[in-house]
Amino acid sequence: MRKLLIGILTGCTLLSCKTQQGMNSNKEAVFPAFDREAHRGGRGLMPENTIPAMIHAIDLGVETLEMDTHITGDGKVVLSHDEFINPLFSLTSDGKEISAANAKKYALYKMQYADLAKFDVGSKYYSLFPEQKKMKVAIPLLSDVIDSVQTYLKKTGKKQVFYNIETKSQAKDDNVYNPDPETFVKLLMDVIESKKITPWVVIQSFDKRTLQVLHKKYPNVKTSWLIGNKLSLAANLEDLGFTPFIYSPAFKLVTPELVKDCHAWGMKIVPWTANTKEDINTLKSLGVDGIISDYPNLLMN
Repeated sequence: MRKLLIGILTGCTLLSCKTQQGMNSNKEAVFPAFDREAHRGGRGLMPENTIPAMIHAIDLGVETLEMDTHITGDGKVVLSHDEFINPLFSLTSDGKEISAANAKKYALYKMQYADLAKFDVGSKYYSLFPEQKKMKVAIPLLSDVIDSVQTYLKKTGKKQVFYNIETKSQAKDDNVYNPDPETFVKLLMDVIESKKITPWVVIQSFDKRTLQVLHKKYPNVKTSWLIGNKLSLAANLEDLGFTPFIYSPAFKLVTPELVKDCHAWGMKIVPWTANTKEDINTLKSLGVDGIISDYPNLLMN
């Protein structure tokens, strides 16, 4: 017994023993019974896709941190939903506004990360999310997000969270605003594997190509198929070519039949992005396995 305990203690790596909660006997991460996800870290409350947003979401008690990724001109994986610096909530390093006409000059895929990191994406008032707390904060590297989250979990003793990471890419933008799917996936997985968080990661996308690369080259990684169309479940799965871990439709597309059919296929169903208590309660009553929301505080009860 003493040798067994020593082996367990010495086997802990970047994910501390204290944060190894939710692992089964096969060292697989156990997905939550009900998955509460902070969309872009909970952008209704904090600057989107930033480290402070992720930490705040952890404090709220979410099971999963949802985030978007792009690739910079120097091959860095960063958190951003948009392929350009978004003028709606971003300022230059000296606090100046960015006009809509100039925004396209700042394509992430054409910028070095050192230059990208100078922009402030948290101080400007964002009319779409008036409750959002304002602070000066930069677009972060995915690696820094993971380090900050894992360090915070270890420091506070909070349970390990999942990372739901979206690949922001599309075929028409290949080698213009995003790399080809294989390059994108390789750069992303290099970060994830180096940080030793693979069991706790779900990769989601509207771009079936990145999911197909993952399914072929990283079959142990959980995938989520983002859906915004009104095609049937069978048609969408045929298009993807395999059964993902999660089927993730726009929340207005969810019906009792869709929930039943997803479960019959052996998939979780986690819709996006429900932002009112009424919609959240309706989805829960339909039996979904989780909900993605800009307001993760609304998911807490």
